[in-house]
Amino acid sequence: MDLSTAIIVLLVSYSFASMIYIYKYRGDARNKNLREYLRKSWPIFAPLNCMLYMTTQRKARMPIQNLSGFPELALIRENWQTIRDEAMAMKEQGCFEQTIKEGSAAYYDIGFRTFFKYGWSKFYVKWYGYTHDSAKQLCPKTVEILKNIQNVNGAMFTLLPAGSKLTRHCDPIACSLRYHLGLSTPNSDDCYINIDDQPYSWRDGDALLFDETYLHFAKNNTEQDRLILMCDVERPTNIIGRCINSVYKLLASMTLVPNTSVDKRGFFNKLFYSVTPIMNWGQKLRKSNKKLYKLLEYSLNILLLIALFYILSIPFRLFT
Repeated sequence: MDLSTAIIVLLVSYSFASMIYIYKYRGDARNKNLREYLRKSWPIFAPLNCMLYMTTQRKARMPIQNLSGFPELALIRENWQTIRDEAMAMKEQGCFEQTIKEGSAAYYDIGFRTFFKYGWSKFYVKWYGYTHDSAKQLCPKTVEILKNIQNVNGAMFTLLPAGSKLTRHCDPIACSLRYHLGLSTPNSDDCYINIDDQPYSWRDGDALLFDETYLHFAKNNTEQDRLILMCDVERPTNIIGRCINSVYKLLASMTLVPNTSVDKRGFFNKLFYSVTPIMNWGQKLRKSNKKLYKLLEYSLNILLLIALFYILSIPFRLFT
């Protein structure tokens, strides 16, 4: 076996081992079956994610983090009432409804689009290198507060309506930890998020930091909306992890989604808008010819895996 072949075999073996580890061994919560794992846990990113897990600092290796290890985030909580007032004013103006209005550029959100069908909505403040112009206009004090915290890469206000939910899922890339700050919540145990089988109920002015690549879901079984500030906090890693994260952050920056027409759009937002007619055709095909739909779906996933293996092999091939 020559060196190139050995490298390919090693990469393929490592990739499948990473997927198996996440599916069967990571955390306490488990996917119901392989189908749910393939649909909702983004196995294509498992190889790079596992590298990040191995390089993550000890303080950030649990599903739910101790905020005392992240003192820089205290500034957000200290100003929660200021942030809340701006978010509530935006809610009254109907800003959240506009960002999930079908046909608008804000609607084509490749990262969070599946949540819209449950009534969830959002308003971006910043996203991986870009601060939204609409946020500068509508919530300037929040923008200023977040500007002083270097490890906050992304931030948005999110609204989970009364009686709504988010089904079990995990986020695809492990470059960040997820921060929640309760702004206007039901202050009830009936409005909660479950992270790796650990429940947490939001409270006004209280904060939560967790690893969003663990399985989690949310329910609001109350008659009041839940409004929070949600931030992407950079995962603390060693130098190897920071190198991997630089690639992930570049990828995340390309998912930039505008709130209004004054904001910039990322590559994937434009692409998602362009391929929507094809996706709509796919949904019709799913209903009319499920076997053909599945064949096309699995073929696309296989092509994505091949592309990932190719990308992972580039550094090795450059030095052989």
